[in-house]
Amino acid sequence: MAEVAFGGSAEKISLEEVGLRFEVDGEIATITLDRPEKRNAQTFATWSALAQIGDTLPQQVRIVVIRGEGPSFSAGIDLRMFTPEGVPGQGSFAASATLDSSTFEQRIAQAQQGFLWLRRPDIVSVAAVQGHAIGAGFQLALACDLRVLADDAKLCMKEPALGLVPDLTGTKPLVDLVGLSRAVEICLTARTVGAEEAARIGLAELVVAPQELEGAVRDLTAALLATGRDAATATKRLLQGASGRTLEEQCAAERREQVVRIKSLFAGS
Repeated sequence: MAEVAFGGSAEKISLEEVGLRFEVDGEIATITLDRPEKRNAQTFATWSALAQIGDTLPQQVRIVVIRGEGPSFSAGIDLRMFTPEGVPGQGSFAASATLDSSTFEQRIAQAQQGFLWLRRPDIVSVAAVQGHAIGAGFQLALACDLRVLADDAKLCMKEPALGLVPDLTGTKPLVDLVGLSRAVEICLTARTVGAEEAARIGLAELVVAPQELEGAVRDLTAALLATGRDAATATKRLLQGASGRTLEEQCAAERREQVVRIKSLFAGS
């Protein structure tokens, strides 16, 4: 059984205890948030476990699907983290607040690693979202390349309403997808974005009925796997870098990638 250390501790607990399932079927890995009784709320251990899955992802995996067990994708941060007692064995925000700033930032950086790896160019990550995706749940969906929503999905960036900021890598993809003005409005009102609006403003690639969510994700992953791995990786790498380059720089990047692709396909044939 896979184990993970969290919060800089040497203590290790199983993925099952964290509330995650990790399954690999050929080139597809599925991560399931599996605390349905808590609406798949997340803790420090959740984020450490996600990071470790990324660090140890089998080399053959090309697609990573993230889903939630039960009626919700993820209701966000486990609210016990706001209490003095915190989450048993994991501490609380009150305890974290006693850390020096450098140590505290490092702990946040470790949590962010659980989300950052989902953007790797050699994989495509897909969030299958039903029900609530609040705060950390919304940010986990935003960390993925693609989002397929059930029509009952409800997205909300709750952190500002709790006196916090979104710090699990969600602010940049949100701005990239919907623009600065809409991102400000969504975050500072902490309002709910329904599935239909999410599709309209660019937060979802596809919206389906809840009973069709699994099949829609299966169809999407099959279509993604129809493109060869090397070409898919090079293309995703190009697309990810495009927003930070001028047209001339992007053209140069295209040339470099294409030279590699054509040489690998035809040199010596």
